[in-house]
Amino acid sequence: MGPVLLSCIKIFLCRIMDVSLGTFRTMLTVKGRNQLAALVGFCEVFLWYVIVRDALTGDAPVLATAIAYAGGYATGTFVGGMISSKLIKGHVAVHVITSRQDPAMLSAIRQAGYAITVLETMSSEYAGAKYMIIADVDKSLLKEYEALVKSLDKDAFILDIETKNYMGGYVARKK
Repeated sequence: MGPVLLSCIKIFLCRIMDVSLGTFRTMLTVKGRNQLAALVGFCEVFLWYVIVRDALTGDAPVLATAIAYAGGYATGTFVGGMISSKLIKGHVAVHVITSRQDPAMLSAIRQAGYAITVLETMSSEYAGAKYMIIADVDKSLLKEYEALVKSLDKDAFILDIETKNYMGGYVARKK
């Protein structure tokens, strides 16, 4: 392998690492884990500095360096998101709007182990009265919860909201 190709591979791989760390750091910050985020940030910027310095002073053609740099950035964004979703545990507030005011549906969700709060909503010019079902769901169980709701009401509107923390109440269904 020639020195140009090796330089481009090094730039590509280092960008994957530093951007992945940046994505992970951002998620840690959002979750309030600031000390760990600061440590990850140090590693991220150290890698970034080393690779930018190499990219700007190396002998590789500008286009090849730019492609390796941008490709590493894009791949790092993807990898960082995957790492964050696996390593950062948490909960999601799930709001379900259903046109079916069906006690059997609510019972099925509760029997599956999910703690829910149910609100009756006002009708609109487009539809009659609805239920809003609110649940705090462990992120690892989100797809399962959504599939359960869709199996009970295929037309349900589901909104997931990342939660930073919660206090009190009853949170059920741990993985």
